[in-house]
Order: sequence, then C-alpha cells, then structure tokens
Amino acid sequence: MTALTLSTAAASGLRADAIVVGVAKGPKGPVVAPGAEAVDKAYDGGLAGILETLGASGSEGEVTKLPAPSGFKAPVVVAVGLGAVPEQDDSFDAEALRRAAGVAARALAGAKKAAFALPITDAADAGAIAEGARLGAYGFDAYKETGRGDAAKNGKGPLGEVALLGGKPRDAAYKAAIARATAVTEELNRARDLINTPPNDLNPESFAAVATAAGKEHGIKVQVLDEKALAKGGYGGILGVGVGSAAGPRLVKLSYTSAKATKHLAFVGKGITYDSGGISLKPAGHNETMKCDMAGAAAVFAAVVAAARLGLEVNVTGWLALAENMPSGSATRPGDVLRMYSGKTVEVLNTDAEGRLVLADALWKASEDKPDAIVDVATLTGAMVLALGNRTFGVMANDDAFRASIVEAAEEVGEESWPMPLPEHLRKGMDSPTADIANMGERMGGGLVAGLFLREFVGEGITWAHLDIAGPAFNEAGPFGYTPKGGTGSAVRTLVRLAELTAAGDLG
Repeated sequence: MTALTLSTAAASGLRADAIVVGVAKGPKGPVVAPGAEAVDKAYDGGLAGILETLGASGSEGEVTKLPAPSGFKAPVVVAVGLGAVPEQDDSFDAEALRRAAGVAARALAGAKKAAFALPITDAADAGAIAEGARLGAYGFDAYKETGRGDAAKNGKGPLGEVALLGGKPRDAAYKAAIARATAVTEELNRARDLINTPPNDLNPESFAAVATAAGKEHGIKVQVLDEKALAKGGYGGILGVGVGSAAGPRLVKLSYTSAKATKHLAFVGKGITYDSGGISLKPAGHNETMKCDMAGAAAVFAAVVAAARLGLEVNVTGWLALAENMPSGSATRPGDVLRMYSGKTVEVLNTDAEGRLVLADALWKASEDKPDAIVDVATLTGAMVLALGNRTFGVMANDDAFRASIVEAAEEVGEESWPMPLPEHLRKGMDSPTADIANMGERMGGGLVAGLFLREFVGEGITWAHLDIAGPAFNEAGPFGYTPKGGTGSAVRTLVRLAELTAAGDLG
C-alpha cells in the first residue's frame, strides 16, 4: 500500500514525481488553497491565473497538471479541486480534504512519490489527507496478469509514497493521526479486497480462514462454527440459506478485548459470499455483482481488526454470518419453515430474502453476551437503494438517540447515511398462518420491513441498530473522490468511529 510520511521539507527541494496543491472555487475564479504558498510564489503569485487559463475552476474532483516552476526538483504540479472556498475561514472540512487527496492519488497512479501540499491546520487534517490518499490509491489486481486494477490506468501501479508537507513528524498528535489512518485504511482496503474477490475463491470456509489468520496476527480470539456445529446448535436460519450450496455455511465470532474496557459492542455482518437468490432465482442482470453480498461481514471483520490494531479501550465482538445462497435439489424452498436459533419459526416466502435469515441467528447469538449495543451491517434490500440511492446507507434502530449517534458518527468520518423509521404498522404484513413470522411483508417500504424482521431477533433490553448498505457497498459506476469502482468498504469507518466514541465514553 501507499506509504505515508510527514515532512517539513520545502516544496521546491523535495525529490518527488509531483507536487499536489489544492485549488478552491471562489466567486471570481479559482483560488489557491493554503499549503501551496511556496508553489504559488514560485509562479510569481500567478498560479490561480494560470490554472484558470487551463480551464480549472476549483470544483471538487477536478485535476489540472502543469509543469513545475523553475528550480523545483519535482517536474509536475498537480492542482486538485477542493470545492467552494469555506465561508467562515480558510479551514476546509475533513471530507473535502479526503476526497481531494483521493482524486490526486488516483491521478498519480504509476508515480513513485508525490508531495501533498494541501491545507493542514492540525493533526486531524493530516489524518484526513492520509486516509484519502491511501483509499484513493487502492487497486485490486490479484486476477490481472499486469496492472493494478481501478487504481491505475494502462497497467500503472498505485502511487508509491505520499509525503505530507506541513506535517509535524515529531508531534505526538500528528504521529497518532497517521498511525490511525494507516490502520483504518489497511483494514478498509482489506475489506475491499474481500468484496472484490470472485465467489469461486471466496466462500464461507475461505472467508473464515482469512478471519482466523487475522485473529492470530492481531491477538483476536476467533471461533468458527461449521455445518455440524451449526446443526447441533440449531442455527436454522444460517443452515437454511446455505443448505443448497456445496460450500457449507459458517458462523464466525471474533473477540477483541481490552483490559481497560468498561463497554462491550457487538457488530454483526451479513456474509452471503454469493447470492443467486436460491430457488427464488434472481433475474438476468441482477446476478453479476452478487459477490458483494458479503460486504456487511467484510465491514465487521475490518472494523474489529482495526479496533484491535488501534488498541481501543472497548470490547468489540464481531459476528460473521457466512453462507452461499444457491439453487439445488437440497435448497430451501418458498413455503418451507425454518426454526431459528432463537426458537422462533420463520416461513420462507422468498429465498432471495436470505440475508435477514442469517442475520437473525447471529443477532440472537450476539444478544446472549449481553453487549451494551449491537450494530448489524448488511447489503440487505434493493428497496433501500431505491429510497436513498447508491451512496447513502440507511440507519434503523430500536433507540432514537443511538440511531442519531450513528448518523452523526458516519458524517464525522465522511460516510453518507440517513435515519430511517421502523413503522409498527408494517409488522403485521409479516404475520404467517403457519409460522411465528414470515421473511417477507409489504413490498412498499421493503427496507423498513427487513429492519422490523431483524428487530424480532434482538435480545430484550439491548440497544440495537441496523445499517442497510445495499447502495454504497459496491460501486458499479466510475471512481470518485477516494472511492474506487467495485467494493468500497462502506460502514468500516463508521463502525470504527463508534468503537472509538464508546471507548472514550462519548456514546450512550
């Protein structure tokens, strides 16, 4: 991955392939952002005018390259748009810095080193730029003979090193910000790798093996329940989804504990390593990206490992509900009734509503530990994509204050989310004449119906939230900001931030 360094060097004297500067959109044209004063001075104060002549406006995502001034050791200056000039002061928000750094890193694919002279007013800014650069430089190339996936063009590898000019290498806060950015981005990019891995290579067993190896590396206790253990334990939901596949299901528990912890969080992730829809087969055009249906489990896995690497003073348990949903002679049929781990029975009206079945078992199991809160993450419903689009995940909860805290945490780390209700009148649509509950209800408001179903399997008195990341988990369009095409790692940063807030005593 892209290396990060803090540098006090002058922009003119640093040996690099490029100098990255920020440019903002002002009322009368582009404005050179703070951090680039030395570069602007080398152009005799005319950098903004030159950029305007080249067609730059400072809009977010814009990239303009030009020859570096005479005397600079770097041959190229890369001006990246930051969006509108801040109204209050010269401070750009963290997300603007992340996105600009990501765009610049992607534009510099193939370069060995770049110096980023973007606005840095404190350690938090340095951390945001570091995050954006490493996430923007991401590429998935494991299955390509040459090249580095979406992070590069024409077979170029990702940017090798980023030197953050204006950073303070000896300052503890700056060093901590870079260390945090390193841990979070490495684990988030590992989640992206898992999401992008083809389903013929990533099944429940191999995913569990990845989790087990990471546990050994980072001091996380890992327990894996295979088909026999699941059958013995009565996990009818996970078994019911996985029974049609030659690749058996798994339930993986990852336990990170801190000796100083006073709170316990449980994260539960939907891990359908491939979703054909089962007997309720998906129509043509809806199967091709279903390797991403384990993105919730990937996010939970990454967040637990990141919490361990950061040494957060909170106990975090991750539950990965892993199965492959396939049609076969042994597959669960519409009309079948499953007895869940909780003892509740579910009539399966649609086998493509499988994520809620594996989550139900995992939620009830997670509840047995009596955590202070449970958060589940899932690519659960197309209805949520229709409601919120491709970049925003929905947040439902049995506690309004907790839901608000999650939305606030997501905004803080740059993830788009929106609070969603759990209307009680929709629950009646899941009444079944045969079982305790059906896995389908009213079609309209289907994302909310799914949330109501999950709520049935949360232990009494436990605070719970549900994140439906069906929209932002997999980007089928072109890359933007620090977000690549393909797996995005959605919700990882929100979960990590929740763990940090809980450790600090700032979350409910």
